[in-house]
Amino acid sequence: MKLFSELFLNLDRTNKTNDKIELLKEYFTIAPEEDKIWALALFTGRRPSFKVNSTQMQQWAASIAQIPDWLFRESYNSVGDLGETISLVLPQNENLPAERSLAQWFDYLNQLPSMSDEEKKNLVLNAWKELSQHEIFVFNKLLMGSFRIGVSQTLVVRAIAEATNLEPSIIAHRLMGKWLPSDTTFENLILKADENDNASRPFPFYLAYAIEGDLADLGPEHDWIAEWKWDGIRSQIICRNNELFIWTRGEELATDKFPELHVLKSLLPDGTVLDGEIVTYRDGKPLPFNVLQTRIGRKNVTKSILESAPVAFIAYDILEYNGEDIRNHPQLLRRNKLELLYNQIPQNDIFKLSELLIFNDWNELKELHTHSRENVAEGFMLKNKHGSYQVGRKKGDWWKWKVDPLSIDAVLIYAQKGHGRRAELFTDYTFAVWDADDKLIPFAKAYSGLTDKEIAQVDHFIRNNTVEKFGPVRTVTPQLVFEIGFEGINASSRHKSGIAVRFPRILRWRKDKPVKEADSLQNLKGILETYK
Repeated sequence: MKLFSELFLNLDRTNKTNDKIELLKEYFTIAPEEDKIWALALFTGRRPSFKVNSTQMQQWAASIAQIPDWLFRESYNSVGDLGETISLVLPQNENLPAERSLAQWFDYLNQLPSMSDEEKKNLVLNAWKELSQHEIFVFNKLLMGSFRIGVSQTLVVRAIAEATNLEPSIIAHRLMGKWLPSDTTFENLILKADENDNASRPFPFYLAYAIEGDLADLGPEHDWIAEWKWDGIRSQIICRNNELFIWTRGEELATDKFPELHVLKSLLPDGTVLDGEIVTYRDGKPLPFNVLQTRIGRKNVTKSILESAPVAFIAYDILEYNGEDIRNHPQLLRRNKLELLYNQIPQNDIFKLSELLIFNDWNELKELHTHSRENVAEGFMLKNKHGSYQVGRKKGDWWKWKVDPLSIDAVLIYAQKGHGRRAELFTDYTFAVWDADDKLIPFAKAYSGLTDKEIAQVDHFIRNNTVEKFGPVRTVTPQLVFEIGFEGINASSRHKSGIAVRFPRILRWRKDKPVKEADSLQNLKGILETYK
């Protein structure tokens, strides 16, 4: 546990990519074998769930520290992280017992689900007595499900590849699929695995960067194809061994969530893997993303949902053809094979082929791009005809060219501290617009888009202009105006404003605009009417 806690804290202290890779590489080189698989699970989002009430944990910690609840709450508001607050208020342990490994601590925690509240309390308190301050902090993060740190799966893949002398693409492929740390070992998953030992396992997704500069910088137009960028769920459809598997980009096995697509098992030849987008689809065209949202997160897909939000799969690439991995084939050749496959299947409303856009020069494509939203698209995907299908986010052969975000000027009214290296700064903001009665109505939260210098300035303002405190949230004097960008908008009965926006973020700080000139709820509704 000590070794993993040091890794966690060191990763949290740096924002340099190469430093993080070296830290991870060292850990996966020297850590005990049984700990490596659990660390890998944590960094790839496979942490088991432990049902422990955070309010009870606060009470237990305050009691041991012999401080009143109000003082613990004030400490929590100052620190901004419950796990860290507990580790700071608890008395430091001396003469620690023999150290448990990370794997042994997970065995310890796995007792929790079957325990009574009193038994859970005793188990947690006994753990706190065995750990150092930093280890208690990490233990609490594991326990409460708040294990968040600035390490992407791509960095983990690179570090393990360097530590094991394997290709990153092989590591990425072996990490895909349905595995749990309790069911395998690091050696079996990473070192002994065969790329084709799991028929359901998807390929690592190829991700595009946003277009940079002018289109002409890409070179001759005839080297590129363009498609609509659909606003759906990026997925792979896998047909192997007479089985159908649907994987999302988030590495979720979602076969059961889309029963309409099960017909593809009988339509697609065995040994086929397709890359594409799951969208809601009716009357020959995709529907807005907010319709698809009605299906996301549901455990059961009811008949009414199937009728109101039917889905289709729009294919735009083929990765495996007749059982052969063809990712290294040129884009145009893969497209030809995809079209050949599509034309052999009876036309239906479930399986669609992504349309290639016809253009003679870049100026024609720029004009077509202005019609993206009316085609229920986010913009274009541009793909080099000669490029291979790569692993992860790479520059060169795939580019995404999204339409400019919708935007509105809004007022900062609430703030909360961030996480990680920004745990001491107010970086999570709530924004509002004016209603007809000259009241500010909250409509969106955002925490990205400002520079470090601007964050420091806003943090200073918040600390000096706090009106009220509600736990970790502060009500702020409404004086600062920001332009908020978002990708989509729809009506929502769950929000006080009646409006929900998709992917809100800060575009710029409107220091030039007085608070009374911020936009109104009526302006938001006008955007909704335009793009619904």
